[in-house]
Amino acid sequence: MDLNTITTVAHPGSRAQLPVWTAGDAWLAGGTWLFSEPQTHLSRLIDLTDLRWPALTITDTHLSIAATCTIAQLDALVCPPDWIAAPLINQCCRAFLASFKIWKTATVGGNLCMSLPAGPMISLTSALGGVCTIWKAGGGEQKIPVVEFVTGNQRNRLTAGDLLRQIDIPLPALTQRSAFRQISLTPVGRSAALLIGSLDPAGVLALTVTASTVRPIRISFPKPPDASALRDAIAEHIADDLYHTDVHGNPFWRKHMTLRLAEEIRGELLDMARP
Repeated sequence: MDLNTITTVAHPGSRAQLPVWTAGDAWLAGGTWLFSEPQTHLSRLIDLTDLRWPALTITDTHLSIAATCTIAQLDALVCPPDWIAAPLINQCCRAFLASFKIWKTATVGGNLCMSLPAGPMISLTSALGGVCTIWKAGGGEQKIPVVEFVTGNQRNRLTAGDLLRQIDIPLPALTQRSAFRQISLTPVGRSAALLIGSLDPAGVLALTVTASTVRPIRISFPKPPDASALRDAIAEHIADDLYHTDVHGNPFWRKHMTLRLAEEIRGELLDMARP
């Protein structure tokens, strides 16, 4: 869609060249949502392409995902053999149910910043303990765990002029046992519940609930719980008003699916742990 109110497109090549943020500005990365509907309140786009951030960087401590990394680039990552949680990357990429055109254009950062409950990059990065690095509009950086970055349906911790730079995934999270469950109301519909569980070598089980809730919820157990303890913990951490409602599922059904998928994950992780 043409954005007829845009009068200027800025192309900064470094952070120092980022223009002063003013009313009517918008960051442009993939633009798959930006160009999908009228944006009559906008007058300038700030194109992030020329910043040329490396899409993916593996260090001794973490996997760094640039906010401008596309879904296709993330899905194509060749992971080390000891990253036994790596299948989560492909599973979450495919939870988009998007065309190849979207895969090659939409960005990981854009998915987080849209902050939709069904955002699968939110699911992936929050389940893996991801930490956002935010370039603050007034200078400096802020680091926020993904699970705290998204605060509600299309709400997050960004303030005007803030820019999501990258998401860092700690390497130990990628070497843990994991289990993935996702369900939609229709065969090719948007995720109505997407849950990811992990089990570390010390026996700590973590469950991350997304899509069924308006923001990611992460519940950690010092040792694998039984079925009753799992249900009690979900009830304690997820109040009924946190379950999302839209045409893709009502809160009662989403809550039921959350409990069902969580129990499936618990069983799968316990089976993995048995000698």
